[in-house]
Amino acid sequence: MLLQATSVLLLSLFAIASGSPVAISVPNGGSWGNWGNIEWCPQGYVAKGFSLKAEETQGKGDDTAVNGIRLHCLPRYKTYPEHTITSSQGPWGSWTSPFWCLSGYLASFTLKVEGSQGRGDDTAVNNIKFSCSDGRHLEGVGLPWGSYGTWSQSCTHGVCGILAKVEGQQGDGDDTALNDIQFYCCFNVNGNN
Repeated sequence: MLLQATSVLLLSLFAIASGSPVAISVPNGGSWGNWGNIEWCPQGYVAKGFSLKAEETQGKGDDTAVNGIRLHCLPRYKTYPEHTITSSQGPWGSWTSPFWCLSGYLASFTLKVEGSQGRGDDTAVNNIKFSCSDGRHLEGVGLPWGSYGTWSQSCTHGVCGILAKVEGQQGDGDDTALNDIQFYCCFNVNGNN
């Protein structure tokens, strides 16, 4: 725990010195679940695409919507080889095909989140949009509930890491799966962590 806290402090000091945020986040994430582990693109790679793990609408059943987000990392100046990373994820649904920045890399994001439904069926994260460094916006194929919040800060050198907050299986209770997400910025154009 002390090593992880020291690492986060050093990353924060480096980010302040370089003028880029360490982590980018949005304020409208869901409240259920626990944060998983940070996963990083390999050294010299940057996230140029993403895919979603989403469960289809369950009708009268328990909907969970988006269960996971996967980053597709590529070398900064090449189109291969590809390396995928993901943090925690829920067990339901299947992965979509990747959505790619035509040129450049993922830089910022906004989440579509459904708030608490009281006695109704909660789903939390329903979709995500990314902005690419080339100005293009990419939107996943999530579910219809909820609304988009504000955009995160932008990573100067692109996104290189991911951290997910996921609620585990609730048995007979209401499952929500993915509730919140943070992404970590590359520190410079030559490396990331």
